[in-house]
Amino acid sequence: MKILMYSVRDDEQDAIQAWAAAHQIQVDTNDLEFHPETADLVKGYDGLVIQQRSPIGGDASLYQSLAAAGLKQLTSRTAGVDTIDIPAAKAAGLVVTNVPAYSPNSVAEMSVAQTMRLIRNLEMFDQRISQQNFQWAGLQAREIRSLTVGIIGAGRIGGTAARLFHGLGAKVIAYDVVRHVVRHPELEDVLTYVDTKEDLLRQADVVDLHVDLNETSAGLIDAAALKLMKTDAYLINASRGPVIVTDDLVAALKAGEIAGCALDTVEGENALFNQNHQGEVLQDTNVAQLMQMPNVIITPHVGFYTNLAVKNMVDISLDDVLAILNGETTAHAF
Repeated sequence: MKILMYSVRDDEQDAIQAWAAAHQIQVDTNDLEFHPETADLVKGYDGLVIQQRSPIGGDASLYQSLAAAGLKQLTSRTAGVDTIDIPAAKAAGLVVTNVPAYSPNSVAEMSVAQTMRLIRNLEMFDQRISQQNFQWAGLQAREIRSLTVGIIGAGRIGGTAARLFHGLGAKVIAYDVVRHVVRHPELEDVLTYVDTKEDLLRQADVVDLHVDLNETSAGLIDAAALKLMKTDAYLINASRGPVIVTDDLVAALKAGEIAGCALDTVEGENALFNQNHQGEVLQDTNVAQLMQMPNVIITPHVGFYTNLAVKNMVDISLDDVLAILNGETTAHAF
């Protein structure tokens, strides 16, 4: 049995080699994304694992060719599967799996850390200090226990974030489109659900986004949504970039419609994130403008990037491949 993993980083290798040794299975890796022009590399392998932010591309014939080559599955070692044409994969007989909860704490803790940095004005203090200005006038902070945190998407990650914010003394409210279908009684002691997104936006001092990218979440925060937020409220996005309409966010920040934001993910991030553009003129004018704003924090989609999360992404994805190849089922299949 042989498994090929695409887009592997150096920091994943220890976990991959440990899993391969423990299961006595050959696991090979490359640093390429999985696309039609790189798909031939998987020929001769029994299992396929990918991790990428850009769509696979091609058409249904690509998935059919994988099945014809003897593959039974297509596994993403991340939560997002919007890069995969799932109907085409399933039509070809491939089982598509992901890792929906590699470490809810990793992303939830990122949201809390970014919130704390914003409400304490730490970004602005850093800028003053870098100019040898040690004054604090105009930058009075707010205590998190005085705030209402609104979480959109109270699933595994959002629910973990709710517990963390609640533990710090914040009032937590949540809006989730599936809460009447998927109930989370374990969250009843930490949050209160509101009926609409609009209700949450009007009430929250911090709006924290934890949604998957799909038809209902793309453009979830647009100009109309931003106008509903309090002018002293903050927006946190550690989910997916297209959930926020970046043009509208830039305009709202310039107009003072919200107090600031922290973005771990942005529209069009594939052209920027995890790359070194030092000394270049950024072609993404929105990101360039956001970077110049003292009330904006941008990080390059690293909410997932912790020791435990990386190991879990590797282990869970490879466990799923092995299960499927052995004719077993997995709870992570679509």
